[in-house]
Parts: sequence; C-alpha cells; structure tokens
Amino acid sequence: MCLFATEDDFRSQKEALYVILSLMGIIREKPGTAAERNWMRRKIGIAFMILGTVLVLAALSLFCWNRLEDHRAGELAESQSAQLLTYIAEQEDASEETPPAGFNLAENAVQEESVPEAEIDGYVYIGLLSIPALDLELPVMADWDYTRLRIAPCRYSGSVQTDDLVIAAHNYTRHFGTLTKLAPGDAVCFTDVEGRRYLYETEFVETLEPTAIEEMTSGEYALSLFTCTYGGQYRVTVRCRRIGEIYEKNEGETLVH
Repeated sequence: MCLFATEDDFRSQKEALYVILSLMGIIREKPGTAAERNWMRRKIGIAFMILGTVLVLAALSLFCWNRLEDHRAGELAESQSAQLLTYIAEQEDASEETPPAGFNLAENAVQEESVPEAEIDGYVYIGLLSIPALDLELPVMADWDYTRLRIAPCRYSGSVQTDDLVIAAHNYTRHFGTLTKLAPGDAVCFTDVEGRRYLYETEFVETLEPTAIEEMTSGEYALSLFTCTYGGQYRVTVRCRRIGEIYEKNEGETLVH
C-alpha cells in the first residue's frame, strides 16, 4: 500500500467527486472555462460545508440520545433496586408472610431446589448486584433480552447455586459502563431475593470476541460480568471467585461458608 498520494490519485479523486456531485445535482456538466472551474470549486466548498454541518448535527444528536438513554437506564435501575430492597427486607423479617402489595413470587420460587425470584412491575428478578468500588447497586433480571437490558442487568446463564452465574448489561455509565475500572481483589456481592448474600472477589478483567460464547459460559468462574465495548466490537468481561456466603437473620449475620 502506497503511503503517499500521487498526482494520479488526486486526479481520480476529483473525477469521483465530480460524479458524486453530478448525481447529487450540485453540478450539471463538466466545467470548461476558468470561470466555470472557479464556480464549481465554490459549489464543492458549499457542498462540503453543508455535509460537515449535517455530520456534526448528527453526531451531536447521537451524543444527546446516548446521554438521555444512559440517564433513563440509571433512573430505572435505581427505582427497581429500591423496590427490590424493600421486598428482600420483608422476606427476611417474615419469610412465610404474604409478599407486600405490588410483588409476587414467581412460581418456581417456592420450589426448594430452584432459584428464588420476585416479580416487580411485570419483570422477574433474581437479586441485587453490589460493586462498592464502582458505587453500583443494580437489580438483576432472571432472563435476558434487549428490552430487559435497557432497564437493568440480566442473568445471561448459570446461577449462584451452581457457581457459574453470568450477568450481562449494557455499557450505560450507571450499569456496566465502568467495569474496566475494577481491579483484582475488588469486592462484588450478589444478594438473592431471600436475603442470602454471596460474596465474590474480582480475579481479573479480560476482553473477549463477541463470538466467544462458549468461553464466556464455560463455568470456570463462579461469577462473570460482561458488557459491550463502545461500538460493540468486543465484550469487557470481569471474572470473579466466590469467597463466602452470608444469610441474614434478625439476630445477625451468619457466615455459611
């Protein structure tokens, strides 16, 4: 590949530009006299100014839209977290009582070996994810799709019971947009809807190809968190190991293991 442009390159570019401007209707015929060539140059300059303005406005609109989406997602996650915390607190106080108004246990939550779940505003959640180093506390939905991901992080695969939970989220600032800031040793906590807390420690952060599904869900790590990079080319992935489990009772906290 040639690193420097030659005169032939510039001539080809001019010809290509002439064809494009002709198709756009900016010029009608190939200039002949010097006056016509000057007039064409002015038209080209105007066309580039218009194109540049359109591109700047488009970029600004996209930036504003992304910021609004980021803010909206953060507000939704915060609202759902507050409701889920209320539900968890009431479950801890009286696990056999009827859930508070607005909440319903999912059908499989009553089965002893299944993952406990709770329904809030029509969506099913499995618990809360806390990352103190990033000042994040986020609800986690039981299943994922692109609609749910616009509201909160979602379980992608696995579970805390089988030590292979994978959680996915958008790269919103108030979701998983700051995962790259995590360092080995940073604490991560997952609290299920019955109040049982699973404690984890960050091992490392890696970047995976978007097609590395088997590697993402291999089950080698007790907890994996991932999100897309800007542009969606790669997946930023945080791998964690489990270091303990706490079940909170009224009389205090009991370390299970």
